[in-house]
Amino acid sequence: MSVKVRKNDKESVDRVISRFNKKVQASRVLLAKRKSRYFAKPLTRRLQRKKAVKREEYRALREKNKFT
Repeated sequence: MSVKVRKNDKESVDRVISRFNKKVQASRVLLAKRKSRYFAKPLTRRLQRKKAVKREEYRALREKNKFT
């Protein structure tokens, strides 16, 4: 999963670096690497469900506050 960026004619190096950083962030490569850096015990089904319910509550609250 590599990210490649080619320099266009008359494009500054700073702009190329900026484009590269945006592509890396969009591909979520760093996020996956940080996540796999340390071993994490798998969650039990009960904890997974508990977190999912909490996540849905936050999403619903955010949607409700979006239009006010």
